[in-house]
Amino acid sequence: MSHMLLGLFLAELLLVHGAVEDEAPLCRILRSPEYPLLAKEGDVTIGGAFSIHMKVTQPPLSFTEKPAYLKCSSVNLRMALRQFRFAQTMIFAIEEINKSDFPLPNVSIGYRIYDNCGSTLTSMRAVMGLMNGGEWAVTKSCSGQPAVHAIIGETESSLSIVLSRTTGPFEIPVISHSATCECLSNKKEHPSFFRTIASDLHQSRALAQLVKHFGWTWVGAVNSDSDYGNNGMAIFLSAAQEEGVCVEYREKFNRAEPEKVMRVVEVIQKSTARVIIGFLAHVEMDSLLEQLSLHNITGRQFIGVEAWITADSLLTPNSFSVLGGALGFAVPKSNISGLDTYLIKDFWETDFKCKEKDKGSSSERACKVNHDLDELKEYVDDVAKLTYTSNIYKAVYAVAHSLHSVLNCSDSLGCNKTKALTPKEIMESLKKVNFTIKNGEQVWFDSTGSAVARYEVVNWQQDPNGLIEFKPVGYYDAFLPPGQRFVLRTEEIMWPGGNEELPVSVCSESCRPGTHKVLQKGKPVCCYDCIPCAEGEISNTTDSTDCVKCPEEYWSNQNRDACIVKNVEFLSFTEVMSKILVFFTVFGVLLTLIVATTFLMNKDTPLVKANNSELSFLLLFSLTLCFLCSLTFMGRPSQWSCMFRHTAFGITFVLCISCVLGKTIVVLMAFRATLPGSNVMKWFGPVQQRLSVVAFTLIQVVICILWLTINPPFPFKNMEHYKEKIILECALGSPVGFWAVLGYIGLLALLCFIFAFLARKLPDNFNEAKFITFSMLIFCAVWITFIPAYVSSPGKFTVAVEIFAILASSYGLLFCIFVPKCFIIVLKPELNTKKHMMGKT
Repeated sequence: MSHMLLGLFLAELLLVHGAVEDEAPLCRILRSPEYPLLAKEGDVTIGGAFSIHMKVTQPPLSFTEKPAYLKCSSVNLRMALRQFRFAQTMIFAIEEINKSDFPLPNVSIGYRIYDNCGSTLTSMRAVMGLMNGGEWAVTKSCSGQPAVHAIIGETESSLSIVLSRTTGPFEIPVISHSATCECLSNKKEHPSFFRTIASDLHQSRALAQLVKHFGWTWVGAVNSDSDYGNNGMAIFLSAAQEEGVCVEYREKFNRAEPEKVMRVVEVIQKSTARVIIGFLAHVEMDSLLEQLSLHNITGRQFIGVEAWITADSLLTPNSFSVLGGALGFAVPKSNISGLDTYLIKDFWETDFKCKEKDKGSSSERACKVNHDLDELKEYVDDVAKLTYTSNIYKAVYAVAHSLHSVLNCSDSLGCNKTKALTPKEIMESLKKVNFTIKNGEQVWFDSTGSAVARYEVVNWQQDPNGLIEFKPVGYYDAFLPPGQRFVLRTEEIMWPGGNEELPVSVCSESCRPGTHKVLQKGKPVCCYDCIPCAEGEISNTTDSTDCVKCPEEYWSNQNRDACIVKNVEFLSFTEVMSKILVFFTVFGVLLTLIVATTFLMNKDTPLVKANNSELSFLLLFSLTLCFLCSLTFMGRPSQWSCMFRHTAFGITFVLCISCVLGKTIVVLMAFRATLPGSNVMKWFGPVQQRLSVVAFTLIQVVICILWLTINPPFPFKNMEHYKEKIILECALGSPVGFWAVLGYIGLLALLCFIFAFLARKLPDNFNEAKFITFSMLIFCAVWITFIPAYVSSPGKFTVAVEIFAILASSYGLLFCIFVPKCFIIVLKPELNTKKHMMGKT
């Protein structure tokens, strides 16, 4: 709507009424002219536009007509005084320059200051007054040239946009003291716009950083439905998203939409966010504050912007219950020497219609000493809180320094007053100004025509007397290095309700270490569930978005917040299972030694002689080695132990089975030799028996040597069976080598079984083949069962199964072959005779 009105206004403004005669003026003013509130003539004129009154009681009929009933009124006296001080500050700066020899030694500055009533329509009329020539007072005519060379104002961004777009075609520089909308930084649309305040680009980003600094990730957002509010909020929302801050709701309203204010109040009342970002002009904030107070909505943490955070108009009896503890960015205070005295003096003369009495003059009424100073006290308090006034002071001096450059001023010769001034020259010169005002502040404009972004962080507090104060608790300077821009004195901040504890505003509580965030379906990223990390994964930070997998040799602790070294597992001698196996190993060795001792003590008896004592002692020796080799499978695996355990197992068992095979062949040959004409035994005598055992064993030795040479067993950290621990075991190296060793043992055992089975019909009194058959059945059964158990048993149980198979097969051979003989030798010596052995009894 404002853009449409602006277009119509420009159409009327640029309408030129030609005349027939040459002497006719170039243009004339339509209907009644717009008169300035304050004016003074000078060599150069600066315009001013301020919203001293904030309400139009009757709308105008057209843009160029101001009927008698069109009047401005103020909805807030304090606000009106604040705006009036802006106009006074502009006059103060101009008079100070006129009295000084620098920067314009012989040039006087005049001014025309208009009151736009805070209305777009009235603002357009003010612009018309600034654009018209100087003859309006008498002839209602105009020269076609602008009446001013530069304009100071407007206060609000929306009105500044109207002013900038209207004056843009004429290239009249506009310098605002408080319009912060980032949209005004667009030099294509606003080439002649400058400001002595920073753009909202920095403030909006700083708001997001402030919210993130306090850990508020769940906030509400309310903004003015204007260029100022919409642009500022858009930048904040983008910056908040980058900072990981979520917005529960975003509401906007205009000062002319009371029904929308009620909707905003309802949304705030129902929301769970405890922090509210208020990107509002002070008028909208005043409307919102009034409704929040009526509905008794308190305890919210408001984050404000420079437009209202230090606005005196919000200081009402009930405002602190709503805005107490509010934080926000304010324009830094600046002390301009002499300004406060000037403003108070001017207020006195204006309000009380008197002046300080001069000794040489009696024309003015002297001020009394007994005036009511209640209102003056409030005014003096406000002067002490000056913020934007220094920006107006800087704006006037920026124009003066620009004129100094354009007019080629010097201390000795003064300024070239004959030079024809154009607004464009002043505008181009403003881009290059860089000066320091008397309080030491440096003034210059960046490439967008904006001032340096410096803010004070203020906090709404109550002093011991119950008075509200805007206490500075830090600052933000966008031009400092990134790590130094924000300084906050958190310990000095008072939070809503007078609490010293930082308020919490999150959609979901923080996820502790050991958990990670999982987003809730259909909700913003700040709403999540905390899910424990899986086994083997950790998160050691709060609010982790994911869990990190532990390194291969590490595992997560019980809390899932640290990786600890995995337990290394192997069959150690200290375990109960190892102790049991060691016991049976030692017991087997002792039994074997007892049997060997028994045989040795009875070596001359028929039973021992008939059992081939040489092979029997060799078999007992190999059984002892079989029992002992099981010990090599216990303890921490190493390179040498892994190679030794498998080769020792393979060779000792082949030696053992070779002896059994030799005994079986001897039994068969012995009974074959009793047949007429048989000469078999001479081919399988003691020498041949020893050679067969050696030959069978050497084959296994060769297999083991090839295995160890090509791809030997080695210690291996098995992390597949158990994720939480490491199984330290002996990898086979070459599976072919392992199964070749085992297969060769099985082959010899099968041969033993076959030969023993063939000798099953020998005489019962000496049927050793029967016992060998039983021993081989046990041996084969054990090792056939061993294969699936070995493959399926994880970790140290694989080793335990292998040891069990060794011990079981060794005990089987010992018991089946030697126990029956020991029984006869020890308990039935009467059967240990040659006749009994030959089966003749």
